[in-house]
Amino acid sequence: MKLFTEATAKSNLEEIKKRILSGEIFIYPTDTIYGLGCDATNAKAVQKIRDLKKRGAVPFSVISPGVDWIKEHCVIKDFANEWLDKLPGPYTLVFELRPQKKLPKEVNANGKTLGVRIPNHWIAEIVKEIGKPIITTSVNRSGKRSMTDLEDTDEIFKREVDFVLYEGEKVGMPSDVVVLDGDRPQIIERNT
Repeated sequence: MKLFTEATAKSNLEEIKKRILSGEIFIYPTDTIYGLGCDATNAKAVQKIRDLKKRGAVPFSVISPGVDWIKEHCVIKDFANEWLDKLPGPYTLVFELRPQKKLPKEVNANGKTLGVRIPNHWIAEIVKEIGKPIITTSVNRSGKRSMTDLEDTDEIFKREVDFVLYEGEKVGMPSDVVVLDGDRPQIIERNT
């Protein structure tokens, strides 16, 4: 498992892009907690994350390469624009997905909605450079404590991920979820 810091990630951006686009699984920091990710358009890589987490059919969210990508792929109702204006930030916004803009069923089996994030963090710059969404989910088995440091990471993740973007201990909380596919926002605060 190769380890990159912020500085080495930015100086090796072409290598990181190539690794992600080839289907590698990786751990990365955000403005909230560490995430486990891959190219969200690569069904095989997404399924590997689902299997690692023992996640079942619960949908995954993605880090978007930008607000324009969200507008192109999701149905944005008028009241939801104020939430788009809050990005980047510690929010996962759930929109109706445009029918012609489907992602693999491994991301969300129902194919109707998609949770999107743009963290206020340098990882967003990398995702923008890649130009594709990446899966964003906590680094843990479903129902278990999330990774805050490499030392407290389950051994299976250390064995199975291909590389780590690392910036030391993170003690944040997961992003709040704002569901925007109905008639008004529904906010789900997450404390753990």
